[in-house]
Amino acid sequence: MENSKNKTDNFLKAIKKYADEQRSAMQTEVAQLKEEKLKEATEKGRHDSEKYIKDKLEESRNRQTGILAKKIQEGQKKLFLERAEMTKSVFKKAEEKLVEYTKTSEYTNSLVKSAKEVAKLFADNDCVVYVNERDMKNSDKIKAVFAGSTEVVADKSIKIGGIKGFCKAMNIVADETLDSKLYAQKEWFIENSGLSVL
Repeated sequence: MENSKNKTDNFLKAIKKYADEQRSAMQTEVAQLKEEKLKEATEKGRHDSEKYIKDKLEESRNRQTGILAKKIQEGQKKLFLERAEMTKSVFKKAEEKLVEYTKTSEYTNSLVKSAKEVAKLFADNDCVVYVNERDMKNSDKIKAVFAGSTEVVADKSIKIGGIKGFCKAMNIVADETLDSKLYAQKEWFIENSGLSVL
């Protein structure tokens, strides 16, 4: 009986020991699992935080880039308009000075000189010479330098002065107007003035 009781006690101790080992193993496993999950959650949290910060920085950078691009565009537009206004003002004054010049005797001599250049080009061919309305008073002086038959006609497209000749036989136009010369200077000025906005 004593032997039987010892066996039972030993059996119960063995079961208790096994249960304690199992509980200890389970606690260790739970602690490891908990540690792994905590580490995993911390890593995920760090990753999510970095991604969030990166996304916000990118969003902010894009917004700032957009604002900067808009400001640059507005600045360039303003500079372009100022440059255009400055160019317009410079050439308006030049045009006014040229119109004043067309009222001088020096201009009349220059007009006849231009007519001689055009006459050389047309040789003895018939031609039509276009002038500003104000210059019609010089039509006889202009006709006198041409060898062929010449008609002098007022042309409203010539705002400042000078002459433009057309020879049908040669199919050429010779433009000696102050308008076209001023326009050529304007093109040069725009390209070379250093007022570029870029």
